[in-house]
Amino acid sequence: MTFNQLIYIMKNLKGILAGILLFTSLMSWSQKATDIANEKSEFWENVRFGGGIQLSIGNGYTTIGVSPSAIYEISDKFATGVGVSYLYSRYKLQDLTYNVYGVSALALYNPIKEIQLSIEFEELSVNQKIGEDTSSYWLPALYIGAAYSMGRRAAIGMRYDVLYDEQKSIYDSAFTPFIRVYF
Repeated sequence: MTFNQLIYIMKNLKGILAGILLFTSLMSWSQKATDIANEKSEFWENVRFGGGIQLSIGNGYTTIGVSPSAIYEISDKFATGVGVSYLYSRYKLQDLTYNVYGVSALALYNPIKEIQLSIEFEELSVNQKIGEDTSSYWLPALYIGAAYSMGRRAAIGMRYDVLYDEQKSIYDSAFTPFIRVYF
């Protein structure tokens, strides 16, 4: 083997090694990207979106509310999530109007398939107008609830606000019935 043949082989070997290194790096990066994509899709497979709507129309009052939320199912028994809410109420006889905005965090526990226990903290910004007088205040609520669970998608039950303040609350009672639906 001559010196020129050796240099020729080394040059080609260098190119071949560079090609192998580049190919291996790309395959490794591609595998990592696939793993990350799979982790993201696994995360989103455990996320459920839903919430509730409220509509109440009667003699002299109107209440309309929406409260979208999302939960992450940690396991078959535990889920946690967040939500936002908006509520509009008007009582004509008292010339009273509420605009309420809020955020919440909740945790759900199913000790058995049919029973769902919950705890939810909600912070509301209440804008109240009585006649020409307006006021704004913050209203916290801490709900403890129990519900009949209809699988992973829906539950119907009752919750109790342990921080209920009769003077500030926008609700007539510390007890509130609810229906939760998630898709």
